[in-house]
Amino acid sequence: MTNTFSKFVKKISDKTTIPPEKVSLCMVSGVCLLYASRVGFPILAKTIKNLKNRATEAQQQISSTSPQKNSVNPVIKKELIDDVEGCKEEREAGNSIYDFKKTKNFPAFNKVFLQQLSKLIKVMIPGIWSIEAGLLVLHTLSLVLRTFLSIYVANLEGCVVKFIVRRDIRMFTVQLTKWLFIALPATFLNSLIRFLESQLALAFRTRLVRYSYALYFKNQTYYRIGNLDGRLENADHCLTEDITSFTQSISHLYSHITKPLLDIIIINFTLFKMARSMGSYGMSGQVFAAAVVCITAHILRKITPKFGKLVSEEAKRKGYLRFVHSRLITHAEEIAFYGGHKVESLLLQRSYKALAWQMNQIYNKKLWYVMIEQFLMKYAWSATGMIIISLPIMTGYTRTERDANDRYSDDGVSISLRTQYMTTAKNILIALGDATERLMSSFFKEITELAGYTARVSKMLTVFEDVSDGKYQRTLTATSSKSFKKASELKGLKFRDNMPEIAGRTIVKSGIIKLEGVPIITPNFDIVVPSLSFTMTTGMHLLLTGPNGCGKSSLFRIVKGLWPLYIGVLERPPENQMFYIPQRPYLTLGSLRDQVIYPHTVEDMKQHNLTDQDLFEILGIVHLQHIVCREGGWNTKRDWKDVLSGGEKQRIGMARLFYHKPQFALLDECTSAVSIDVESRIYESAKELGISLLTITHRPSLWKFHTHLLQFDGEGGWSLEPLDTTTRLSLRDEKEKLEASLTGVPQMERRLRELCTLLGEDSAVPLSSSELPSPPKDASSDNNDDSYDSPVVIENLSD
Repeated sequence: MTNTFSKFVKKISDKTTIPPEKVSLCMVSGVCLLYASRVGFPILAKTIKNLKNRATEAQQQISSTSPQKNSVNPVIKKELIDDVEGCKEEREAGNSIYDFKKTKNFPAFNKVFLQQLSKLIKVMIPGIWSIEAGLLVLHTLSLVLRTFLSIYVANLEGCVVKFIVRRDIRMFTVQLTKWLFIALPATFLNSLIRFLESQLALAFRTRLVRYSYALYFKNQTYYRIGNLDGRLENADHCLTEDITSFTQSISHLYSHITKPLLDIIIINFTLFKMARSMGSYGMSGQVFAAAVVCITAHILRKITPKFGKLVSEEAKRKGYLRFVHSRLITHAEEIAFYGGHKVESLLLQRSYKALAWQMNQIYNKKLWYVMIEQFLMKYAWSATGMIIISLPIMTGYTRTERDANDRYSDDGVSISLRTQYMTTAKNILIALGDATERLMSSFFKEITELAGYTARVSKMLTVFEDVSDGKYQRTLTATSSKSFKKASELKGLKFRDNMPEIAGRTIVKSGIIKLEGVPIITPNFDIVVPSLSFTMTTGMHLLLTGPNGCGKSSLFRIVKGLWPLYIGVLERPPENQMFYIPQRPYLTLGSLRDQVIYPHTVEDMKQHNLTDQDLFEILGIVHLQHIVCREGGWNTKRDWKDVLSGGEKQRIGMARLFYHKPQFALLDECTSAVSIDVESRIYESAKELGISLLTITHRPSLWKFHTHLLQFDGEGGWSLEPLDTTTRLSLRDEKEKLEASLTGVPQMERRLRELCTLLGEDSAVPLSSSELPSPPKDASSDNNDDSYDSPVVIENLSD
């Protein structure tokens, strides 16, 4: 075996003229390397896997908001772990509320993105003579000037280096002075570009916000977006964060596309001229650079993550986390009474963990992507730049023509010119590489991120437009699906795209509220009342009664136009002739005066020729004149929902009624916290002013202020009849007396049965079957019967 190996080595040595010792060493080294690879590769793979697991655990620990191990409650810890694991399982199964894979068309650079962006640009730049168009033109001119300025500065630096090599102090001083003087406009231009970019982003945002607000407050879209339509979650986040991110992204992207394109065109032309001046012809350097850039673009396109999808999902989870926080703040008192901090903490932990998980996904993908991107764009392109610079020098010839007064040798001139060329070309190529990198980075990262923001903003505006036009879409749950099936059986109700078609007619007519065949259908398609018809004119006062959920408040929503009218005809007065007051009046931000005149402004109040003295007299009707002095006057600004008591809030709501003086007042338990005597005076004053009342109340003391009764039975039926207050009050009194008399009957029968059992006698009064006494026990029976040993029974017997 040894002889064979020696012969093999000698044979290779003879053919390659390599010493046998080196051939043997190479072969032994190769065998050792293969053995080490076979043994070491599993160990290396296991080590890498362990490091990856540890890195994942570290990321989870960083993104976890749960308490530390030593201080965590074991129960809370277990529930949190179960909750997080459940979230993970849901995500893996595709059932998570955060799962973006359910969306077939995720945001990306495609035809849909261009259509959405085009629509938004028309909103942001309404015309060529708009301020936004002017800012855009000025910004473009600044970018063009910056490109030419960069080339001029690069030439100056080349001249400075050339005269350093020539050791020409005078010309060096002249060129350096030019370089310093050009730095002033260059720095101002850089600052101007950033300033114009910020102004452009702000102008775009203002246009979008103005357009969005107009849609948001059109036809009560702000109410319908959350109650009648289910496509948009967290509209507040879309109106603030998403619009801001979109406008900043698009203004920044414009700079990162326009200037790099200009730089690439102008710098390539400049390099071509410089190469010709060095005696090199053709565009071999530019062609080679273009090939390298195309290869880099192809590689990056294949490995680039879907940043648009990732960013859009991150924004969605940020909005959900903000929504959970806002819920906690809104319902803080109820949660504190229930002691529900543990459940709310788990919800917040889960929402934050989902957001942190998504952010880690983005960071992990960027880690490898940025590494490859930097390798290609920094090192591969630098090598390409060196080749481009070297080609004119190595393949051409350098002109060394001198003036008559030139005191330098030909070699000195050639070296200085080459040095100038190298310095200038290097600076220009650095600018060219930076421009190409920004252009490719903008396409592969920033454009895809912009696609995510564009998709969210475009979806928001589309939903706003649909809802303001009465087009709704909802995701049906199991319960609402059953209701939807029942609704589809309602006579006259038509459907389009699996949604009920709004076919009812609304007629605006003063002095009347009339419904003809109008069904009360909730947003979840529950049919509360199949058909409702009645007429109410001025001078009538209608009382609405019925069990909870029978459609009383829902009727108000239909009359006010908050809920759609699917079938039938509704005649109602104009908006300014109807006024709705809920049980918990809304208190706006502003002064005490603003609370009384809401939703009017001070200018509206002056147009109606009303003064603060008139408001003071209105507060006298509702017995609230004292709060003007107590709170420091009409101009005092407070957080009124915390300053005023429940009764004062309701009386402020009634004060608004007397300020606006409508034809019809829709009153929904609006005086439940007001004393009966003040409440009676308020209703009397309203009737004296000629205001027709539609009232929901459970207080019999208000019956006398109404002329008609609309009663719902809770099963879809209803009845309308004149209200005889005296008869109804007498019937109610008799009902209450019977209820009071019968309240103690079950307890008395139970006690009578116990006495009959103890005495072993029958009752002379017939008892109900459920209360019949059991037969008396024999003396020989078990003496441990609880009925005989009960201390309560013995005590009652002793009495």
